[in-house]
Amino acid sequence: MRRTRRRPPAVLLAPGVLALALLVLPLLALLLRAPWSALPRLLREPAVGEALRLSLGTAAVATGLCVLLGVPLAWLLARADLPGRAVVRALVTVPLVLPPVVGGVALLLLLGRRGVVGRPLEALTGLTLPFTPAAVVLAETFVALPFLVLAVEGALRGADRRYEEVAATLGGTRWHVFRTVTLPLVAPGVAAGAVLSFARALGEFGATITFAGSFPGRTQTMPLAIYLALETDPEAAIALSLVLLLVSVAVLAGLRERWTAVR
Repeated sequence: MRRTRRRPPAVLLAPGVLALALLVLPLLALLLRAPWSALPRLLREPAVGEALRLSLGTAAVATGLCVLLGVPLAWLLARADLPGRAVVRALVTVPLVLPPVVGGVALLLLLGRRGVVGRPLEALTGLTLPFTPAAVVLAETFVALPFLVLAVEGALRGADRRYEEVAATLGGTRWHVFRTVTLPLVAPGVAAGAVLSFARALGEFGATITFAGSFPGRTQTMPLAIYLALETDPEAAIALSLVLLLVSVAVLAGLRERWTAVR
């Protein structure tokens, strides 16, 4: 039976269109005002190139840390009989709603030169983390890790556990079953979480500037460079904004099949 289309009520149509305009028009303005002819030259500027390379490198390392640490944590939340699991899950999601600058302050209080861990760490090893590239990676990992954990936990909960049970009855150890059965089952969730984590790390601003500062060529990532360039070189700021926009579009393209599978 053919389904007839009904016109949406005007009381919902007007605010819906307004919401769509609020989301789309700023991006359209960015595309319209972009210095397309000067874009290759702007992207070859030393400061822009340094910020781009630093952002891509630190975001990649942060994403690797998210996968390395987040997959085991997601497994604990989804499969282990963990005491206080609801509290742990709530703590994992805190960075999603926490203002990033607060996360930067928290990292300083933990790992700064006078921090709870930072002071004994410096005394024992002479190592200081704040205002270094390592601080950029840690700040990005802090804000991006929940995306990976939640994506993988959802994949684990939706996976068919019968395959794992069969592998276990055939003599597979827990590690062997996890490596050869569980991980392939949840690989799409891991990939989606990694892509989201990379995009979030690439766009991180508040925690980074608080914990790592904004030193050109050392800790100045693309979002920080955009913020500073708005006052001195608006065209460079627009060029960097376009790069981040293209990355976001690439993220949406990578997740398209997972999103369009929902009806």
